[in-house]
Amino acid sequence: MNSPALLWTCICRNISTTGPKLKEVPKGKDHSSHLWLKRQFADPYVQKAKKENYRCRSAFKLLEIDSKIKFLRPGLKVLDCGAAPGSWSQVAVKLVNSHGYDSKQPKGLVLSVDKLPIYPIDGAVVLSKCDFTQPDIQDRLVTILKDDKLDVVLSDMAPNATGMREMDHDLITQLAIAVIRFAVTYSKPGADCLIKIWDGRNRPQLEESITRFYSQVKILKPPSSRSHSAELFLLGRGFKGLKSSSSQKSVPTDVPPVDPS
Repeated sequence: MNSPALLWTCICRNISTTGPKLKEVPKGKDHSSHLWLKRQFADPYVQKAKKENYRCRSAFKLLEIDSKIKFLRPGLKVLDCGAAPGSWSQVAVKLVNSHGYDSKQPKGLVLSVDKLPIYPIDGAVVLSKCDFTQPDIQDRLVTILKDDKLDVVLSDMAPNATGMREMDHDLITQLAIAVIRFAVTYSKPGADCLIKIWDGRNRPQLEESITRFYSQVKILKPPSSRSHSAELFLLGRGFKGLKSSSSQKSVPTDVPPVDPS
């Protein structure tokens, strides 16, 4: 089995760049970096994120999903795993009113956690440089919740890509499993869970796992998710609750080893 350090490493999301257009490639950048920079400058979602003051373009993935599903509402308690740099938490704060700006609506709660640094987010409780997969960090989250439970669990976590497709898929599967296990333990009945995955051989296993605990399961790919990307979002709606301690054991704890051939 891969080491925990490799299995649980998370990547930083692409932060919005500045400048109206790309005029030249900075010295030392290789061809792939040049292409990435060109794509960033040409990407309308990057420009829109800057205009609307979101920390990165991924904000629109959550906004597009919520515009279709309507699962984030004022007063809900939300956990955002892999939150850096914070765009999903920014969206969640607005939709659940965790900053309390709308006095006519119930005030929610947003917990944001990531191994990477997260600058403070107005209306969110931020656990910066904290690895969600570690038991002590999960204990801190439970302490913050006190005796309450979650209405929504979000995960935009992803591992550092190795370039080996099957290995990368297994790594993000491990992260997804960690989120599912926490969600089914600390969510209220009726809660929802949205997890980023990369399409691949473990997708049926993940769908089966989440189907055991949620009334509805959907696979989503919002318009702002790049068409060439294997990125998908697994949504479980209507948490059924845990009837017994044995139910939690039915969540898989590992994935098949990568075939080196």
